[in-house]
Amino acid sequence: MQTYDELDVAGKRVLVRSDLNVPLDGTTVSDDGRIRASLPLLKDLLGRGARVVVVAHLGRPKGTPDAAYSLAPVAARLEELLGAPVRLAEDVVGPSAQEMVARLTDGELGMLENVRFEAAETSKDDTERGAFADQLAALADLYVDDAFGAVHRKHASVYDVAQRLPHASGPLVAAEVEVLRRLTEDPARPYAVVLGGSKVSDKLAVIEALLPKVDTLLVGGGMCFTFLKAQGHDVGSSLLEADQVERCARFLETGKIVLPVDVIAATAFSADAEHDVVPASAIPADRMGLDIGPESVRVFADALAGAKTVFWNGPMGVFELAPYAEGTRGVAEAVASLSSGGADALTVVGGGDSAAAVRALGIDEKRFTHISTGGGASLEYLEGKALPGLTVLEG
Repeated sequence: MQTYDELDVAGKRVLVRSDLNVPLDGTTVSDDGRIRASLPLLKDLLGRGARVVVVAHLGRPKGTPDAAYSLAPVAARLEELLGAPVRLAEDVVGPSAQEMVARLTDGELGMLENVRFEAAETSKDDTERGAFADQLAALADLYVDDAFGAVHRKHASVYDVAQRLPHASGPLVAAEVEVLRRLTEDPARPYAVVLGGSKVSDKLAVIEALLPKVDTLLVGGGMCFTFLKAQGHDVGSSLLEADQVERCARFLETGKIVLPVDVIAATAFSADAEHDVVPASAIPADRMGLDIGPESVRVFADALAGAKTVFWNGPMGVFELAPYAEGTRGVAEAVASLSSGGADALTVVGGGDSAAAVRALGIDEKRFTHISTGGGASLEYLEGKALPGLTVLEG
């Protein structure tokens, strides 16, 4: 892949696909991690005299303008962090966008409205998507993709527009690919993977792909209860995917999977609900597991000790609610200790909720080797899938 620093951008209109899909609290950005991650590329391009046009999405609007998904709060936060004006168009490729781009001068930045306000962005029809990509490409001279979190999508702003303009990868995409290659091609051993999150069905493909390659696979979060059920344990009213129990049982036969030995079980999905530490093998019928317990944290930390490569994707519990955050905190600290304070393991936090948890729990991001900006894209890469946004950049 050609990289952004190889492009001559002075005086050129550069369309930058950024990943600015951040959580909002009303009209305020509640976690600006992805915006901060986008700054190095934007500052570099502006410093080299480019006219930068940012294209990004927020949430899942249904292919039509929706004020609830406007990029206005994102543009406001980007302006604060960038220390320079950010012009936000009122549409994606319409009159407002065209006027905004036409008014940009060298070293200035503008942003298009939420690209998913256009149904053609995510269309399965190549012709429809291509026609929209033509309109996007008309706004620029060059294209740079720095949105690793979207490279697994065959969307107009990710795939088709790169076929229409001279293109390059941004630093986030380049860094992600380098780290993921280290995880897949010749990982230093012992190699451990920690998976969490709510549904085991979301991770089945990556579990199947990783089990032959890893030495240990630790499972927490809501997905662990289907595995516990596969061991014959009662899981109370915990999240359970009964149709996946048999498949989980087959995974357990590898002997590589480590499960929680205790959980924080509550009477309801609430921070105020009555909750206790109970054995993972005997969760009461009227309780649901909402976090791994303290002994499980110790078991997981012991299983990680000495690992030279660790990939972690998915929280260990409902970390957003204080009573159920300590499992995620404990595992995050165990992973971080392997690559900080003189330790030399490769530790990768696989984006999405894991990265959000690290920031929400106040853990220094620099203690990890790499924090991914793309959860779903990272998992699909590890599954061995071809990612459209990467394939087109290599062309």
